[in-house]
Amino acid sequence: MQDLIAKAATLMEALPYLLKYRGATFVIKYGGSFMDSPDPAVRNGVALDVVFLAAAGILPVVVHGGGKAITRAMETAGLRANFVQGLRVTDEPTAGIVDRVLSREINPEVVATINALGGQAQGFAGTDIFTCRRVYLTGPAGERLDIGFTGEVTAVNTAPLRECLAAGITPVISPTARGEDGAVYNCNADVAAAQAAIALGARRLVFMSDVPGLMRDPKDPATLMPQLHVAEVPGLKRAGVVDKGMIPKVDSAVAAIQAGVEKVSLVDGRVRHAVLLEIYTDAGVGTEVVR
Repeated sequence: MQDLIAKAATLMEALPYLLKYRGATFVIKYGGSFMDSPDPAVRNGVALDVVFLAAAGILPVVVHGGGKAITRAMETAGLRANFVQGLRVTDEPTAGIVDRVLSREINPEVVATINALGGQAQGFAGTDIFTCRRVYLTGPAGERLDIGFTGEVTAVNTAPLRECLAAGITPVISPTARGEDGAVYNCNADVAAAQAAIALGARRLVFMSDVPGLMRDPKDPATLMPQLHVAEVPGLKRAGVVDKGMIPKVDSAVAAIQAGVEKVSLVDGRVRHAVLLEIYTDAGVGTEVVR
């Protein structure tokens, strides 16, 4: 009986959030090593959470990653992955691999998993949703660095996404984009997800990866920062706390908050039902980015 009462208490804890977020748009960036875990429970856990959100009245939009799958495909093709400031250097052969892996392999798999678990999802190649400009980085001496067909999302075609949401269908989008030159560009999935959240006027943005959140010491989970204030970010960058792959994630979170997204969360997708724990419990998990 006590176990049953505890379950009821969990449901009652979720009630205010169920009421608060019914009809709200949430964008979930789905990425990390758990995406291709050999354990189906781990691999399908996020998809099941997405199905739950839709059943609970939230309008989820998924932007997925696939960096590890891209790297494996590059190695098979005899290409070496290279990253600068957390972004993948993408020459023309790499761009073709990125397009194939993200839009024609991973995207249909995510859609099929959501549908198999009782949800309704529709896949979109990012090139049909995102427009981008070519990314140029600044080197340590102030020089301009060209990292190839790597784009920064500048516009989002929201019409097909809104049509899906109105019909109770979850859009699942790959992080590729069409450049001004008509070419296919590889885009950072965190940046793409943030731009989708901004364009759709989303209430929440959730970044899922394979780290617990932002940690002051990346090797020590005990240093997890439950909250990250926007004003802290420049200092944390200088201190090296926000570094490498965390740079585009945190920058995107800040941009989303400043554009009106209510809350941005960095959560560990390896934790079962991390999305539900973050949204429907008082304590939450991971790092919450706040104004």
